[in-house]
Amino acid sequence: MRLNQVTVVATDLARSIAFYELLGLRLIVRSDQYARFELPDGDSTFSLHTSPSGPGPHAPTIYFECDDLDAQAARLAAAGVAFDVAPTDQSWLWREAHLRDPAGNPLILYLAGVNRTHPPWRLP
Repeated sequence: MRLNQVTVVATDLARSIAFYELLGLRLIVRSDQYARFELPDGDSTFSLHTSPSGPGPHAPTIYFECDDLDAQAARLAAAGVAFDVAPTDQSWLWREAHLRDPAGNPLILYLAGVNRTHPPWRLP
């Protein structure tokens, strides 16, 4: 089994498309209410579907791993992207930066390396 895609809500599709392209995703499908992207690495895709109500209080947090997290965060900040939390080392051995997309969906850009799937406390 492989994860194909994650879909989140967009309130302004054009603005959200521009945001995710700025993150580095490549737009591959677009309609009036929907957009789908390829991620720069791997086979996963990510999509947006419009809704006037926005993501709601229980929207999932989307994690995108970046090998060059600090450089990516600096590039995005220079382009006007606001971060809720700048890149910070976490006790679970990840480095994370927290932000929101134009609709308010929570995102975390992170660097975990081997600790993403094989932390020291991994179950046998």
